[in-house]
Amino acid sequence: MNMKMRSLYSFLVLLFALCMLADAQSIAEPDPLFRTIQSLDAKLFDAYNHCDLTTLGAMVADDLEFYHDQTGLSVGKGPFLAAIKQNVCGKVERTLLPATLEIYPLKGYGAVETGIHRFHHPGRPEDGVGDAKFVTLWQNKDGGWKVTRVISYEHNHGLLAK
Repeated sequence: MNMKMRSLYSFLVLLFALCMLADAQSIAEPDPLFRTIQSLDAKLFDAYNHCDLTTLGAMVADDLEFYHDQTGLSVGKGPFLAAIKQNVCGKVERTLLPATLEIYPLKGYGAVETGIHRFHHPGRPEDGVGDAKFVTLWQNKDGGWKVTRVISYEHNHGLLAK
């Protein structure tokens, strides 16, 4: 092989190795924080979807602040649970769009979770579909995680626009 062919061959081998490394990293397991918050999100919204106010209440802080682009600010666990009972139970279910989920650590506090979720009527996911973006702050205090702040915004079409 001449020098140009060797250089080209070496470059292609290096490029292939880099592609394999990048591919391996993209399919690697999510980090522990991601898995923890993803699991907590699933538990929180399983309770939301099944009107399990006891579990919901245990997962949110007493001084919860919930910011919603349609209804404004709600402060406190009590008003949050009352709104869920009145407006959600048996009427609305939430599904996370998994590819949109992002989770980042907040040093000395916990984590921030962002994503897009879809709301629909129970048993009829095609009826009244509406998506919204969200930001959730999770505090890790005394070994337990609780939601302290939520911003739910950019609600669109269908169920949520009514």
